[in-house]
Amino acid sequence: LVYYLREELGLTGTNVGCHTSSCGACTVHVNGESVKSCTMLAVQADGQEVATIEGLAPSADQLHPMQESFRDHHGLQCGYCTPGMVMAACSLLEENSAPTEAEVREGLEGNLCRCTGYHNIVKAVLACSGQDVS
Repeated sequence: LVYYLREELGLTGTNVGCHTSSCGACTVHVNGESVKSCTMLAVQADGQEVATIEGLAPSADQLHPMQESFRDHHGLQCGYCTPGMVMAACSLLEENSAPTEAEVREGLEGNLCRCTGYHNIVKAVLACSGQDVS
């Protein structure tokens, strides 16, 4: 699926990382659920609702609240993991609108940050859920 999104549809925000569903750089939503698209066949997504980072924001000139929170709380460094991390974080908050720090860390454990920016990523997710992170 990741190659279909990138090469056929031109949706290059979904990154290819490990090819084994270990890193989460390729995370997209399929029918509202986080899926690592490197281990899902494109044909399996046929007829399903697939959302990538490109479709997350409400408009071209407005960021999704999670994207804003990542920006505001410095939840990115090199940016390679960011699209998958944002997609996984959105899915996490759909399941648990007020997670604890431990629940955020556990919920994102399948997404790896090569720069080890986890502290600010967790802060961004907690802030997006409306919690005080000062």
